[in-house]
Amino acid sequence: MTAHMDHLADSGHHGHGHGGGHDHHDDDDGAGHGTLKSYVTGFVLAAILTAIPFWLVMDRVFANSRTTALVILAFAVVQIVVHIVYFLHMDAKSESGWNMLALIFTLVLVVITLSGSIWIMYHLNSNMMPMSIHDMRNMP
Repeated sequence: MTAHMDHLADSGHHGHGHGGGHDHHDDDDGAGHGTLKSYVTGFVLAAILTAIPFWLVMDRVFANSRTTALVILAFAVVQIVVHIVYFLHMDAKSESGWNMLALIFTLVLVVITLSGSIWIMYHLNSNMMPMSIHDMRNMP
């Protein structure tokens, strides 16, 4: 054991599992903190991706509200990607792919929950017994 301690002392290690004098914040996989330029780029893209749908709604660019909703949904998806890349610094390489796997799992759960909820609400609405105002007045 003494020989191991002497070896650690001679090699410059302090026995804490970290190399002496190295910056502990460096990431070898490139998933580090962003630069000011990347944050500004992300902010500008997020602002543009917010302003365009706002303009589409306020000026009623599309006559059909469904078209407007689909375009806004597309802008929302693009904005989510901008936030993930520029602010959360997630890509396929970060954390050896575990971040991307967690994101995909979350998206699958959200899609299942939303589609199931919409399916249930649609079928509840279509299967409800129709009642008119006159029938409701005669209820006890």
